[in-house]
Amino acid sequence: MRRREFVTVLGATAIGWPIAARAQRSTKRMQQVGVLLGTTTTGPEPVPAFVKGMRGLGWIEGHNLRIRYRAIDGDLDRFRTYAAELVEQAPDVMLVQSNPGLAALQQATRTIPIVFVQVADPVGSGFIESLARPGGNTTGFTNFESSMGSKWLELLKEISPQLERVLILLHPETAANMSFWRTAEAVAPSLDVKLSMAGVHDPAEIAKAIGAFSGDEHGGLIAVPHTVTVVNHQLIIEIAARSRMPTIFAFRYSAIAGALMSYGVDADDLYRRAAVYVDRILKGAKAAELPVQAPMKFDLAINLKTARTLGLTVPRSLLARADEVLE
Repeated sequence: MRRREFVTVLGATAIGWPIAARAQRSTKRMQQVGVLLGTTTTGPEPVPAFVKGMRGLGWIEGHNLRIRYRAIDGDLDRFRTYAAELVEQAPDVMLVQSNPGLAALQQATRTIPIVFVQVADPVGSGFIESLARPGGNTTGFTNFESSMGSKWLELLKEISPQLERVLILLHPETAANMSFWRTAEAVAPSLDVKLSMAGVHDPAEIAKAIGAFSGDEHGGLIAVPHTVTVVNHQLIIEIAARSRMPTIFAFRYSAIAGALMSYGVDADDLYRRAAVYVDRILKGAKAAELPVQAPMKFDLAINLKTARTLGLTVPRSLLARADEVLE
């Protein structure tokens, strides 16, 4: 072949390369991720951190990724319905938040890969076989060890030394919530604090429980992390404020909303890390072989405005340990 003919053929072939590449990309199936939330799609859960994490890994909504959302908005009965709806759409991976959300999703499918976030004690709750090798179709990121129950109580007593009674709001059917109660109960005598438990499922039960507890002085409140307390955190904050009760939550957004303090995992970090697992599964990894990971970042936030309203002086030692002090 003469040089001129060779160059002509090569040029024609090169021109065809991007066209062929575009055609190949255009026929590739868009990947689907189903997301099941215990809050709302615009609520306090930091879902944008997951979407941003996926984008950083090359997954763009509307281009090569479709995300289907379902959010129960605090109505626990919707978990089963929405889990079934998402599974019916046959996504490639499921992302789920909370213990009851994961329970509903595992009942709906044992084949579609599941990545969970903010699930406490997944082994003790029966969701996985072990942290190192979860087995089945499920892996993800835990949020709290049971010892956090005692830590929340210790922090509340430290910021309010006059504290004599503490109400713990929890979801009694969730095993992890009861483990928080037991560790708080174990340390309460050494702090000279009497504990009361209130099992709650909806706003009415929350209001009734706090109202019945708040009659005397020197009371405080711990809102154990669960869908019911997360969705209703503003209600809890407002009722506690009227009763002048110092209150601690697990997540920073509650301190921003007016709670006295929060101590817990960095939820944004969990969602970003969840994006990495979803990416790996979309590329062929098996959920059963991805180890369940513990949180790496914990935040202590103190709302000084709320402290002043309650007449509390925050100890310098506590301020020094705080990751964020809200004026």
